[in-house]
Amino acid sequence: MLLPVVAIVFGLILLVWSADRFIDGAAATAGHLGMPPLLIGMLIIGFGTSAPELVVSVLASVQGNPALALGNAYGSNITNIALVLGLTAVLAPIAVSSQVLKREMPLLLMVTFVAMFPLLDFQITTLEAWFLLAVFATYFGWSIYQGMRGQTDVMTVEVDVELKAHAMPLKRAIIWLLIGLILLVISSRMLVWGAVDIATALGVSDLVIGLTVVAVGTSLPELASAIAAVRKNEHDLAIGNVIGSNMFNTLAVVGLAGVINPIPLEPLVLYRDWIAIAILTVLLAIFGFRRGRPNRINRVHGAIFILCYIGYTIYLLRTGFLQ
Repeated sequence: MLLPVVAIVFGLILLVWSADRFIDGAAATAGHLGMPPLLIGMLIIGFGTSAPELVVSVLASVQGNPALALGNAYGSNITNIALVLGLTAVLAPIAVSSQVLKREMPLLLMVTFVAMFPLLDFQITTLEAWFLLAVFATYFGWSIYQGMRGQTDVMTVEVDVELKAHAMPLKRAIIWLLIGLILLVISSRMLVWGAVDIATALGVSDLVIGLTVVAVGTSLPELASAIAAVRKNEHDLAIGNVIGSNMFNTLAVVGLAGVINPIPLEPLVLYRDWIAIAILTVLLAIFGFRRGRPNRINRVHGAIFILCYIGYTIYLLRTGFLQ
């Protein structure tokens, strides 16, 4: 048991570090190639923070553990809203000014409810996985179109500030991009091996381990990014990372894992985990995107998110160990 624990701890540390290097390298490279700051914020940074989820879930599915892949993706969505935004908002209320995010939030709501339909027969088939990837490709194309229009937005300014703060020559950016990607794969393999071994030893499902330990670990880049962004008064970037990450997890991560290996589902994935994601996404929309009132996630909202996370985790562990 000691070796798998060491593999998880060391794997998580390396995963967070390599994800940070990967995102910095990718963002700097995109900047050198002339990509607009808004597009870098929406795609490179927003989706880049989900690189750990993607690599971990793909490796888990390749190794014949698709439930771990799904648990990682769905658990990360829950963690991103309830824990990442919850803790960040308790530390400092998060204001929302970006018009881009106000367009993205309804799309996240729609994608969350569309993702329910592949779960109704308690399996994500290869065809359904391709459908999720097709929806993601459509959203990805729409995001590129919106980003290339060059409209001025609050998030454009925030991303531009971040790019200047992490400026680096193109050669160095490419080196960090490649190093980050290689270490992401290595750390993910360690994490998946340790998680599966511990799940077997404790007698819990891969799904539960994916929803808890692995999901929290792969969401650490979002937590670090959100806290750092709010401390630098880049509030829209903090929420944008979470919205982009959840969109990516729901469509691309689950889609790729399902294409590699169809994913059989426990009924609780629909009745417990998806419902938790849906409730938290609706709460995020209500708290952060209200009409006629200041758009901000305050400390009370943050505390509600954290309580939701604690309640969900307790229920998850009770039902997980009973299976």
